[in-house]
Amino acid sequence: MVTLAQARAAGLSKHSVSRNVRSGRWRRCSRGVYFADDRPFSDAARVRAAVWGYGDRAAASGLAAAWWHGLTRFAPAVVVEVTVPRDSNGRIHEGSVVRRRDVAALDVEVVRGLRVTTESLTVLEAAVRRRDGAKLLDSALQGGFELNDLWRVHLRNKGRHGSSKARLLLQGAEDGARSEAERLLVRLLRRAALTGWRTNHPVGGYEVDVAFVDAKVVIEVDGFAFHSDQEAFQNDRTRQNRIALLGWQVLRFTWLDLTEYPERVLATIRVAIRA
Repeated sequence: MVTLAQARAAGLSKHSVSRNVRSGRWRRCSRGVYFADDRPFSDAARVRAAVWGYGDRAAASGLAAAWWHGLTRFAPAVVVEVTVPRDSNGRIHEGSVVRRRDVAALDVEVVRGLRVTTESLTVLEAAVRRRDGAKLLDSALQGGFELNDLWRVHLRNKGRHGSSKARLLLQGAEDGARSEAERLLVRLLRRAALTGWRTNHPVGGYEVDVAFVDAKVVIEVDGFAFHSDQEAFQNDRTRQNRIALLGWQVLRFTWLDLTEYPERVLATIRVAIRA
């Protein structure tokens, strides 16, 4: 991919650029943006073309930025999200969706020659674009992103598309329950007005997901993002047995329990804490 400005900076005249286009060596993707048509038009080329087509103040955002940063495995299949300043104008190019807003300079960076939203802002925006976006946030938090940093980025960019959903995800993460399954449980407990529980409570040298301390009831949840390999499975059972030997009742719920049978989950918990 090359822009007209880049071509001119490399010493090519406008006439040379036009000649390359007429000869078929270069493909015109949009005004001032060209692809050297001697190779496959890759996902990376498609994303560059979409962003560069909106000028030098545009930046990849959302799922396009997530893929560019390596936060997701696959590039957006059809539409590339591009963020441009609020005062930008011009027609929308096919294969892209435009978000018009002013982004602070510290929330945009250049990665491999392309302007993209920073990883922190990208995590927040991509998380609300995907059905499994909470999993993306989980992975980010477990991979070294700091919740306070994500909050600061969110507050700097309030009012953006999906901002309210991102706020709910961040609020869920504040409970200390980092997996989406744990956050689902916390939301269920709050909606049911159950009290007396703590997240990440120490019991017998372990941190349990949720503990009703007075009732000595521990709740462990199996989220879709974690506890998936055989070693982790065995370790979970070992710690469950040790906690039970200390006089705690241990309840385990799966992702399916929490999403498909929430009332059954709550009924089981109520019986346990009243026993």
